[in-house]
Amino acid sequence: MLHRDYDTQTCSIAGALEVVGERWSLLIIRDVFLGVRRFDQLQADLGIARNVLQTRLTGLVEQGVLEKRLYVDHPPRYEYRLTDKGLDLWPTLVSLMYWGDAHAAPAGGPPVLLEHRGCGGAVDAHRVCAACGERLSARDVLAKPGPGIAPGHPLLNRADSAPALSS
Repeated sequence: MLHRDYDTQTCSIAGALEVVGERWSLLIIRDVFLGVRRFDQLQADLGIARNVLQTRLTGLVEQGVLEKRLYVDHPPRYEYRLTDKGLDLWPTLVSLMYWGDAHAAPAGGPPVLLEHRGCGGAVDAHRVCAACGERLSARDVLAKPGPGIAPGHPLLNRADSAPALSS
């Protein structure tokens, strides 16, 4: 029988799944990386039920992946930012994105392209700039709309491109 948690598993993958393995968690983290930080923006972009979003955000904050920051005092309004623990998920998200581009991309092509902020080169699946060869971190990369981007994608709401990290 499949249990709802992995506490009987002695495995780092199972431990990671305890934190980010729920269906919505990585999509929430993806959106925060793309600069979507406020509850209403996340809810609208993901189309997730408000109660489910609140539960997932609370869990990600409790696990130290995200932190809440006050941006309006009256009434109190918060946005969600990545912690160092959350930033450490960037290689995982890039790997999943490139796997999805190869095996599950829309017919039009990849929805998001990664570009080296320093020289404009494409970022490969190993997070290395194809133009200059630099090994890149989330802070070195911009996310740009790709040929398969869907209407309403959060990148289309930005003036130019989004940092692949908006912390």
